[in-house]
Amino acid sequence: MTAGRTGIGDWARALPWGRWALLVVLTAGLTVVLQALGVPSPALFAGLAVATVLALTGLGPARVARPATSAAQAVIGVVIGVLARPDTLTAVAAGWLPVLLVSLGSLAVSMAAGLLLGVQRGVSPLTGMLALTAGGASGLVAVTRELGGDERIVSVIQYLRVGMVTATMPVVATAVFGAGHLGVGSGPGTAGGPWYLGAALVAVCVLVGVPIANRLHVPAGALLGPMVIALVLSLSGLTFGASPPALLVDLAYAVIGWQAGLRFTRPALRTVLRVLPLAAALILAIVAACAGLGLVLSAATGASLLDGYLATTPGGIYAVLATAISSGGDVTFVVAVQVLRVVLMLLVAPFLARLVGRRWGGTEPGPGSEP
Repeated sequence: MTAGRTGIGDWARALPWGRWALLVVLTAGLTVVLQALGVPSPALFAGLAVATVLALTGLGPARVARPATSAAQAVIGVVIGVLARPDTLTAVAAGWLPVLLVSLGSLAVSMAAGLLLGVQRGVSPLTGMLALTAGGASGLVAVTRELGGDERIVSVIQYLRVGMVTATMPVVATAVFGAGHLGVGSGPGTAGGPWYLGAALVAVCVLVGVPIANRLHVPAGALLGPMVIALVLSLSGLTFGASPPALLVDLAYAVIGWQAGLRFTRPALRTVLRVLPLAAALILAIVAACAGLGLVLSAATGASLLDGYLATTPGGIYAVLATAISSGGDVTFVVAVQVLRVVLMLLVAPFLARLVGRRWGGTEPGPGSEP
């Protein structure tokens, strides 16, 4: 390149911190745009997209340090744990058995679909299972590499699932179940306390949960340890309305997106694109199967057909909440079943993933090889 024609790319390559600065600035800008568009987990989407582009153009950092990804997993674990409130258990106490069985059914259906995805060239059964497990998309993406899967494929397909479910839910709710006008609701578990209480909550959950998980050799301990501690504190009413600070949560989501995006190569991108048609078909099958389970849940608990459908929808919990509120449904019941399903998925999936990895193998090709 001739003198005088330097640009952003040359600046990023020349300075030791330039690549990280470019990654952070572009991620922050895209996060703001996606947030304005109502995209779920905008910081994760932005981090994934920006890191992928920079990796493919040679402008990105080499990788995200392991301590940073472990810290991000811990924050996400706390976010998921505080979704459960004392009224969560009350809402499902009377029908706990059908709720549990339907949740296990959702887990079985989505994991079976994931194993089918594993027949695709370049995708291991373990990666396919993690990619299509319905529940806790950010948590599963966060721990995929640790479990032996390919987080590049898992991240894209998990959020394809969230996007497809969110896009189809208003149509199905209105056309099939007669839902009323769909308003806009806020996400469950949003922070109600001051930021410093949220920061203290994260610190307690990490300092207590991670050592316990490590001592017990729990898979994905950086996520599950803090999640379980947050879950116990939240159900005990000891969080005092606190949730992890929004800025910290966005940073954690961005780090998880960077972790996956920086490992993209052109061969890896071709593999992801080749997998998408089969993945989309399997996602639609999961949506249909979960809707059927919603009918079973409705018959077993006396909930309305709409509430049963919303309670078992495989993803898009914020859109589920908005739909339940605007249609006059039983919001507490719907969100309670959704939250319990997510927690169950994240507690069970790492152990099942370990078994699948031992049975069929889960080691993925490195960043520089053909998947």
